[in-house]
Amino acid sequence: MGSDKHYPEESPAHKVKVHGFWMDARTVTNREFERFVRETEHVTLAEKPANVADYPGAKPELLVPSSVMFQKAAGPVDLRDPYNWWTYVAGADWRHPRGPLSSLDDLMDHPVVHVAFEDAQAYARWAGKELPSEAEWEFAARGGLEGAEFSWGDEFMPGGKPMANTWQGRFPWENLLQDGFEWTAPVGSFPANAYGLYDMAGNVWEWTTDFYLEHGKLEHTCCTIDNPRGGDPEKSYDPRTPGVRIARRVMKGGSYLCAPNYCRRYRPAARMAQAVDTSTCHLGFRCIVRA
Repeated sequence: MGSDKHYPEESPAHKVKVHGFWMDARTVTNREFERFVRETEHVTLAEKPANVADYPGAKPELLVPSSVMFQKAAGPVDLRDPYNWWTYVAGADWRHPRGPLSSLDDLMDHPVVHVAFEDAQAYARWAGKELPSEAEWEFAARGGLEGAEFSWGDEFMPGGKPMANTWQGRFPWENLLQDGFEWTAPVGSFPANAYGLYDMAGNVWEWTTDFYLEHGKLEHTCCTIDNPRGGDPEKSYDPRTPGVRIARRVMKGGSYLCAPNYCRRYRPAARMAQAVDTSTCHLGFRCIVRA
């Protein structure tokens, strides 16, 4: 698990044991999530106003029902500042995945997005399943290819063939669309890995249950048999926002916004922290059933 060849948060590479499990072959789609909402009347976090007490000093316009949207830049920008392409958009939610004026027309078989961690958990409980740990997700993504760069091998585009929905060109302003998609793609649009799992790279990031902690920390046991919930919520806060005590979970897999010049995280070892209260246009989930 992990890698010593890429981003520092992926190291050190280390061995982990997990129990057997079954995993959904595809990420949860808008069609499946719509059925869940229809039967349970679940309201997602993005559809609710934020609790003022949780966000001291926040601007009122950021506390209305909203979600995080990607905004394509007009030209080259400073890649050190994510606000050059991320913005909170009022009215963006799973029913309006590309902004308040959008709909699910022709997107029913695309992965559901704009779901916070609690929304993914609620769906999993309704379905009689669970969300995967980081270690389970990474094990599945590798498809039995021990140490390979990608879910399908070591070459990103074998024979020039796109193997995942990612960003081709210079992020965040030039997308060459070599894979045919600017936003999400219908689930299963690209070849499955050797375990028969689709979109374990690109398309949308996926929630896992682990609280975000560096691999090198002794407390991080990464879903060993003795501790199926690695990480520590008390250590998963974002130090850049000390006034906001919101835990972070690990998300895996990369998305359609990952590009060679900015975010080469369409690999099994890649990982990022995501605040549990935050939904975005490029983050979804899939479920597992443990043996």
